[in-house]
Amino acid sequence: MADQDDVRRIALALPEVHESDDTFAFSVPNKGKDKGLAWIWMRREAPKTPRIPEPDVLAIRVNGDAEKQALLAADPTKFFTEPHYNGFPAILVRLSAISPEELAELLTEAWRIQAPRALVKAFEA
Repeated sequence: MADQDDVRRIALALPEVHESDDTFAFSVPNKGKDKGLAWIWMRREAPKTPRIPEPDVLAIRVNGDAEKQALLAADPTKFFTEPHYNGFPAILVRLSAISPEELAELLTEAWRIQAPRALVKAFEA
């Protein structure tokens, strides 16, 4: 079982990743912009109502819809989505259902997707 401390430890160990000052979110700079790799899920109970932070669920960037669908099919106890994320390459992950090791794999892959190519190449060397 993973928790927010695991998310923070894993994400901040990746090159140039930083945590947002105002929310539980992690990004890496790329071409002058911060590219998000993981952030807390903001659940909405009803249409047009404010979103509520869900501390046990993390949205993690994935490499396209095929990967997203494969994760959803692989283990619906760990992975899910909602209409807000339709067509967007991110998966919702229940931290209480995932191991820190699997979380590290997902966060590292999200970082590879969002980080500058030269930084990824240097990291993998």
